[in-house]
Amino acid sequence: MTDKIKTILSRWRSHPTIAENVVEWRVLAPKPAELTDYPVNLSPSLADRMKHLGINQLYAHQAQAYQKVLAGHNVAVVSGTASGKTLCYNLPVIDSLLRHPGDKALYLFPTKALAQDQLSNIREMLSHLDSLDADLANIYDGDTPQHIRSALRRQSSIILTNPDMLHTGILPHHTAWKDFFTALRFIVIDEMHAYRGVFGSHVANVIRRLKRVSRFYGSQPQFILTSATIANPQDLAERLIEKPVTVIDKDGSPHGEKHFLIYNPPFVDKRFGIRQSSLLEGSMLAGELLDENIQTIVFGRTRRSIELILTYLRQRDIHGSPNRVRGYRSGYLPKERRAIEGGLRSGDVQGV
Repeated sequence: MTDKIKTILSRWRSHPTIAENVVEWRVLAPKPAELTDYPVNLSPSLADRMKHLGINQLYAHQAQAYQKVLAGHNVAVVSGTASGKTLCYNLPVIDSLLRHPGDKALYLFPTKALAQDQLSNIREMLSHLDSLDADLANIYDGDTPQHIRSALRRQSSIILTNPDMLHTGILPHHTAWKDFFTALRFIVIDEMHAYRGVFGSHVANVIRRLKRVSRFYGSQPQFILTSATIANPQDLAERLIEKPVTVIDKDGSPHGEKHFLIYNPPFVDKRFGIRQSSLLEGSMLAGELLDENIQTIVFGRTRRSIELILTYLRQRDIHGSPNRVRGYRSGYLPKERRAIEGGLRSGDVQGV
């Protein structure tokens, strides 16, 4: 943990107008990594590529996921943030492409931003591999220009999309995707914990259609799902894909000390139970982090709330660059969203 974050946490513990509103503060101790060598049945060229990228060993859950997928299981990997879940599906998918170049894989992400973030990782792994090319992986969503869509359908071995595009832009036009569905080997569902409630039931129906179309073209794709830590991963995964699922939930990745705080805004009028605006309070806490140049992400439920938080933070940071804190929501142009994502990676954007 950096000194800046320690300073902020110490201030929040002692500051009377902040500490009294923290109703729960839990600290998780740091944990070392549980590492293992690459599986002996992994393609040697892929193992060499991984080592070239600086990944000399796998976390235990990554190796276990690879072996279970190789054995034909539908797998749900449940682990914490930044625990390397991406490799749990990229490793078996790319290994399969090396062995069977005609195989196809469909990746489903709940948001366009996640798909953009993962595309660069996949292409980095694909580059410099025997018989494979970085251009085999492509995003196909509402931002994809119409004039290149047919070319992407033909040339892609890995398609990254989202449930909305699958529902409106792919499944209704399955005849144009005949070659892809015929060779579909894997369906990856990332962030499956997002598919709950009514939205989850809609996505489950879209997946049911996807399976039916795949069967029509003679394929029986295998599912790989990932999730943040939740209480019922097996139940959710099996309801979502309507197939038996093997859950891998022993996280082998390391993590530093983590602090979880639940903050209840102070009362404005205790008699009527009226509290201060959560947007104002959240902006105040985020502003304190940004004052220390700590990269910060604030989530809101509506477009309006996002714009309000952005306004509050920019008013607080009047001497900073307008691009230091950016909003990010539906309605922004693709070019704007890519610029914000790039700024986060480079560090030019401090708050989103």
